[in-house]
This record gives sequence, structure tokens and C-alpha cells, in this order.
Amino acid sequence: MMSRGLRVLIGLAAAMIVLVGLERFSSVAGPAFLALTLTIAVSPLRSWMRRRGAPGWALVAVPLTVVLLGMIAFVAALVVSVAQLAVLLPTYSDEYTALAASATRWLRAHGVTSAEVNAVLGSLDPSQLLPIVQGFLSSLLSVGSAFVLILLLLYGMSLDAGPIQSAVNALEATRPHLVRALRDFTGGTCRYLVVSTVFGLIVAVLDAGALLLLGVPLPLLWGLLAFITNYIPNIGFVLGLVPPALLALLDSGWVTMTWVIVVYSVLNFVIQSVIQPKYAGQSAGLSTTITILSLLIWSVVLGALGAVLAVPLTALARALLIDADPGTRWAIPLVSGQDRQEPPTPRGGTSGTRRSSG
Repeated sequence: MMSRGLRVLIGLAAAMIVLVGLERFSSVAGPAFLALTLTIAVSPLRSWMRRRGAPGWALVAVPLTVVLLGMIAFVAALVVSVAQLAVLLPTYSDEYTALAASATRWLRAHGVTSAEVNAVLGSLDPSQLLPIVQGFLSSLLSVGSAFVLILLLLYGMSLDAGPIQSAVNALEATRPHLVRALRDFTGGTCRYLVVSTVFGLIVAVLDAGALLLLGVPLPLLWGLLAFITNYIPNIGFVLGLVPPALLALLDSGWVTMTWVIVVYSVLNFVIQSVIQPKYAGQSAGLSTTITILSLLIWSVVLGALGAVLAVPLTALARALLIDADPGTRWAIPLVSGQDRQEPPTPRGGTSGTRRSSG
């Protein structure tokens, strides 16, 4: 029998092969994971309609329509916002030149040579800052280019949602650990998405309102960015802060940029670090370290879309590779960051879960 250490090494090697394959086919894997996440996100609506006796066609059409309308609005907002940014940012070339000159004088006064200053400033200009600021939003526009593929996947998953749920329920007597893992994953993912969406909207409205009062250009764009980056754990706040802070610096100077940083820090700390965790809890079942590692890994594999979907994707991997197998449940405390391991599920059913009507 293989030792546990050898099994872990083989598992890591297999995971590396899978990740390399997903990166190779990211143009398909990314939309597929997005479609799966969106299908799970509207599953409470589907269950609510089923309990009220909605016909089969409505169980497919209504959730699918909700998802499609949300996607269309999201992609349209991204297209308009990126276009506005592309037009606006080059107009600040004079402000950038003055700022660069001021920074040059300050650096020289503190002992930095002219050659070093020119080397740094020569690599930065508005035309090169543009792709840096736009890169994250533009990469998300790949969702729009894959719209037909996502639509087909959403349609297929919507049709299969009911039969798959019935099939999972039928496995409860013989595969209780797998059924419990899948139910915990879907329930936790739904809670995570709902909480992240609600608080993302709150953060976006407050940030956009503050930027509007401070006179920072494109407040709606930065509110949209704050909403998107709310799905990115740990570093999402920084990604949402840097672009409006830089634009505030170019448009109005250091004072406005400082106010943007202060307002963002206060709003996002109170909402995302104090209030939101009380509602989200441990819905994803991932420790902080695992969350950061998953963010880095999925960003490399699937790009910006991987960063947004990092938590649901890692929660799915945990459900299939750890929670569903009694032999690997020893790893739950390592992944979740909790002190005690969850008790094993008694054979023949899961406690605290309910069957759906299928």
C-alpha cells in the first residue's frame, strides 16, 4: 500500500497536469466554469419556483433569462467604460508631464541620479499607463467574445439542472459523503455569491458617490470596478482603488488622491472587513492562505476571469477531492483553517440536509 506522502505527491502531480491542461484550453474552460457558477447562482430561484409548482419550461427559461440579462448589462457596461477610459486617459499627458517633472526634482534632491530618474520616468507615460489600467477590465471583455459559447453552456446546464439534482438525491443512500459534499458546495457557493453581490453593490454605490463628490472623472466606471473586484478576495480592494486614485492625482492633484485613498479605505474596511464577513462566514470553507494561493493559481490559469471565480473554483475542488472522500477528510482542517475536523457523515444519509423534489 502506498504511503500517504506518496499519494499526496501523486495528487499534486495530477493537479499540475490538470491545471496546465486548463490553461491550454482556457478559452473553453473559463466560459464553462463561469456558466457553472452562474447556474449555481440562480439555483435558489429555480428551487423556489419548483416548490410553487412552476412548469418545467419556466424552470429553464426564467433562471436563464435572469442570467442572460445580467450578463448583457455587465458586458455593455464594460464596453462603454473601457471606451470612455481609452478616450479620457491620453488627455492627461500635460498633467503627467508636470507631475513627472515635479517627481524628478524631488528625486534629484534626495540623491537619485539623473540617469536613474530618466530610466524610471522614460518607461512611464500615459500611452503605457493606459494598457495597465485597462488590462483587467479588457481581459474580462473576453466573456463578451465567448457569449455564444456561454449561452449554449447555460442553456444545457439549465436543462440538466433538474435531472442532475434528482440523480444526486438518488445517490444519497450509497454515496452519502459525495452527496453531502456537493450540497455543501452548492449551498456555500450560493451564499458566497449572494453576499458578495449584495455587498459589492453597496460598496460600488458608496465609492461612486464619494468619487462624484470629490470630482474624480468616470465615477460610474470606478464603481463598476469596485463591484467586480469585490469578488476577488484579499487584493480586490487594492485593484479597485489604484486606478481612481491615479486618475484623481492626474486630474486634481495629491490632495484629491489622498481623499480617494482615505474614503476607499474607510468604506471598504468597514463593509468588506467588518460587516461582510459576519454574513459570509465560512461559506466557502477556505482558509485565508488557501484563498490567496487559489487566487494566484487561477489567475495564471484563466486570467482575470480566474481571479473573479477563484473562490468558487477552489471550493469545487475541495468538494470533489476532499469532502467527497472519507480517506482525505483529514485535510479539511488544513484547507478550511478550522481547528477541528467535521464529523464523518453517518452512512445512509446526511444530517441537516433536505431532499429537493427534483
